[in-house]
Amino acid sequence: MEKVVIIGTGPAGLTAALYSARASLNPLVVDGMQPGGQLTTTSEIENFPGFPAAVTGSELMDKMREQAGRFGARYVMDEVVSVDFSGKTHKVSLSDGTVLESLSVIIATGASAKYLGLESEEKLKGRGVSGCATCDGSFYRNVPVAVVGGGDTAMEDATYLSRLASKVTLIHRRNEFRASKIMADRVMSNPRIDLMLDTVIEEIRDMGRNEVTGLVLKNVKTGAVSELKVTGVFMAIGHKPNTGPFRGQIDMDENGYIITNSTRTNVAGVFAAGDCQDHVYRQAVTAAGTGCMAALESARYLESMGQ
Repeated sequence: MEKVVIIGTGPAGLTAALYSARASLNPLVVDGMQPGGQLTTTSEIENFPGFPAAVTGSELMDKMREQAGRFGARYVMDEVVSVDFSGKTHKVSLSDGTVLESLSVIIATGASAKYLGLESEEKLKGRGVSGCATCDGSFYRNVPVAVVGGGDTAMEDATYLSRLASKVTLIHRRNEFRASKIMADRVMSNPRIDLMLDTVIEEIRDMGRNEVTGLVLKNVKTGAVSELKVTGVFMAIGHKPNTGPFRGQIDMDENGYIITNSTRTNVAGVFAAGDCQDHVYRQAVTAAGTGCMAALESARYLESMGQ
């Protein structure tokens, strides 16, 4: 019987592991489908406190993993396929058939940015292709970039990047936006943002440099193909929380984000931290903060049970 099982090893999960381990709770951490989380696809991180020089996502996660391990956090390389939160003891089933039983569970499975599904896009993730403008925008000062999408997130990203990049081209497959009028108006009135509507990306070019150099575009109405020189392309077509195994077990919103009060879910002893419950900020530092909160709340819950 475990006291704490932590699901996920991004900044939320590893911070929860650190705090739980320092509280002598001997946490068991399940790596999940992407050990290290989304940050492992980020080539450089400049905005995580304590690192004045840029650090890669993988390096940062390795350091956090090592730090939690130093205090006794244990790791299992597997993926959660289902859970049973119906009893006082919570059951977590792994893909290899193992069933973990624990008095408390911290869910920190994160969310995944949605991408277009292009082969060239997959190749260039972290090398000019990004799913987070606020994470990576500062690397694209005074160079041309593109943003893909038509919702509020795309408008926010384009506006944000317009303060940094030499030019922002907003690419949308339809001729009207899904975004709120005020957000769309702000973009359309911004002289640093060009619009390309009724347009999709056919290919992301790298010219043999292994970094984005341009886009091949297609107008969906005329079929006309064109090229656009950019150094970065930001996908703003949404995020999907990695919460599939928990459906029907805890409360979620219509998009699958876990609903929490602080980090407490509607099930006693089950907590959630990071991007699986945060669809607003989606930053490494905020994920780490909620990981700390979840660990502290889990410890208090166990203490109330006499553990």
